[in-house]
Amino acid sequence: MTSKIVYLGDLRTEATHLQSGIKIITDAPLDNQGKGEAFSPTDLTATSLATCMLTLMGISARNHGVDMAGAHAEVTKIMAADPRRIAKVVVHVTMPDHTYSDKEKKILETAARTCPVSYSLAEGIEQEMSFKWKD
Repeated sequence: MTSKIVYLGDLRTEATHLQSGIKIITDAPLDNQGKGEAFSPTDLTATSLATCMLTLMGISARNHGVDMAGAHAEVTKIMAADPRRIAKVVVHVTMPDHTYSDKEKKILETAARTCPVSYSLAEGIEQEMSFKWKD
């Protein structure tokens, strides 16, 4: 078992990662009867894409002796209606101020674009990924 989720009431849940004991609180968003005081379940889905991208990039960076500590991602989730669902996830990755070769950029971008979460999202969810490298 990976996690245990408890419904706390008032459209809030608490998820516990069983191996580590780390907890995540979710809240329904303001536009869906919630308080918006924590990640919504769909926020976590969009955020999972970016964390997966950075993790796979990190694995590739380590395997190729590339330093990418300090890389960060910004995520925008766009919802659709009828049925309510995620329509698009936009992820902008900014790399730290290092010089990367074209080969290193290709390796890292390929790792990001082929992460398991990217492959797991429904085909109807548009994924827009961009990478900012030092000029």
